[in-house]
Amino acid sequence: MNDTSLEGLALRVQPLGENDRLLTLLSEAEGLSRLAVPGARRPRSSLAAAVPLSHLQLQVVGRRGLRRVRQLRLLRSYGTLGQRLETLAAAQVLAELCLVLVPELAPTPGMLATLLLHLGRLEAVVRQRGERREALAIAAQGCVHLLALGGYALPLQRCCRSGAPLEPPLGDRSWRVSLIADEGLAIGPLVSARLLLGASELALLQRLPRPGLPLRPSGELLGPERVWLELLELVALWCGDQLGRSPRAFAVLRSACAGRAPLQDSQPSPGRGLPGAMDE
Repeated sequence: MNDTSLEGLALRVQPLGENDRLLTLLSEAEGLSRLAVPGARRPRSSLAAAVPLSHLQLQVVGRRGLRRVRQLRLLRSYGTLGQRLETLAAAQVLAELCLVLVPELAPTPGMLATLLLHLGRLEAVVRQRGERREALAIAAQGCVHLLALGGYALPLQRCCRSGAPLEPPLGDRSWRVSLIADEGLAIGPLVSARLLLGASELALLQRLPRPGLPLRPSGELLGPERVWLELLELVALWCGDQLGRSPRAFAVLRSACAGRAPLQDSQPSPGRGLPGAMDE
């Protein structure tokens, strides 16, 4: 019986039979892995910690078909994110995006570490009672980072039509850049635009590929909540155009932060919904 050690984050957990769970794990070694967790739905099971958003160390047995988890050690639980709807929804956005970006049994270097980094930042929002726009900013930046690692980076430096540098003239309130489906950002308010951004909004978006969040010298997050909602919508649209589907949790996060019902498909729209992913 072949034993394999895997460390990763539980992205999705589903019922399997009467007492088992089907676990989708993101690991550095294998990318996405689908694993059976025997007896995990029994309250006193030693494998009951196989729940969404848990960082796990696993001993896995089997070589073909659906492998089984034999031993499990909980390294860290991100369950505190559920104390606030916006932080839980932001975490779900990132987790669902990984489910789309990462192939099964094909490592994507840096994906797990990046996801854990942003989940840790969301935990800090809960712990420090941060503003809800911080959850929006972390979700938007986390998506930008994950998309780049998955080979779908947002083209933020040059106009997709003319090739001219995207240099937003800060202070010019009439300047616009258009998101064009399947192409990228084009200078000017174009008829075919899925979404329009102003100069300051584009400048903020261009800072998101950096490691840290865009902050003022005082340490305060740049940008009002309205702008972060617009940037989140742009990311959702890009996901829908490039990947063919967009995490359903985008709508939940927008609803939590904007105090309105999730958006329906329209022009522009945040892409097509992804079937629910996180919970049983």
